[in-house]
Amino acid sequence: MHSYRGLSPLTTLVSMVVDATLPAVETLDEAGIQRARATRIPRNAVSRRVTGAVDPAVGITYGTAPARDEHSIPLRVYRPRSAPDSRADLPVVMWFHGGGWVLGNVVEADPVCTLLAAGVGAVVVSVDYRMAPEHRAPRAALDCVDATTWVAANADVLRADTSRMAVAGDSAGGNLAAVVAQVLRDHGMPNIRHQALVYPATDLTLSSPSLHEHANAPILTRRSVHAYLDHYLPPGHDPRDPLVSPLFGDLTGLPPALVQTADVDPIRDDGLRYAEALEAAGVPVRVTNYLRVPHGFASMPGATPVGRQQRAELVTEVSRALARTVA
Repeated sequence: MHSYRGLSPLTTLVSMVVDATLPAVETLDEAGIQRARATRIPRNAVSRRVTGAVDPAVGITYGTAPARDEHSIPLRVYRPRSAPDSRADLPVVMWFHGGGWVLGNVVEADPVCTLLAAGVGAVVVSVDYRMAPEHRAPRAALDCVDATTWVAANADVLRADTSRMAVAGDSAGGNLAAVVAQVLRDHGMPNIRHQALVYPATDLTLSSPSLHEHANAPILTRRSVHAYLDHYLPPGHDPRDPLVSPLFGDLTGLPPALVQTADVDPIRDDGLRYAEALEAAGVPVRVTNYLRVPHGFASMPGATPVGRQQRAELVTEVSRALARTVA
């Protein structure tokens, strides 16, 4: 049974509706997972108040990037309409959606991606990486690395300044953003100036104390966390592999980070521990733990008292990091 203790009244109400309407991942077979991925939140006045609107000032186009196994990775590309197509000086934000490496889709990320495109004044590239259980780890991470590497090398195709890039994502997407930052650092690529990690999963050994403190939290429970990992990790795969658990990677020399966590979240401490580890490695970090909200709150900013603050902080930090002149 979910525990809604500590949430604001409005957040409690919306969380109860979400918990009652969305099936828990541990109850889904592969066919159910496919159906859940294909589900789209209806775009109407009520949903816009909860999830945020898709900014009409941002145009959406499509592309692909080549993966190392010759698969074509679909990309959803957002560009401010006020920026002429000929302009090549807009920075780039790579966005990786959440959903436990199992669920979610790029369309659901339209509100946050258009927010970043308009607010930062950037080209945002949302990566439709392959998901589990059909494609187990580290396939999602490798797709995100390959897509980011391709974007960095193709400024002319994207009509953007790919020397100024950020990686960002929520939940599993935050995990993927952290992994990409580490891999591209190892490849000697200086393009990544910032990493924005929204309640990221960073330790797949499941050692964070918050997993026990908030085992029955709204939106995401400890049981669901285990189910996601059962789908994502191949049998025998070391959960300390930095390609799946960035907490165990080499953190020196990484770009500055924003880490945002939800206080009523079983993986809250994944983010807090990662922020502490980054700081210990000498990486500049801004960390904010948002009180009285559950995992997933950033996807329903209208349902929480801190939704606007979280989005404003995200836009502000990425904007500063991608400014032409970095102090």
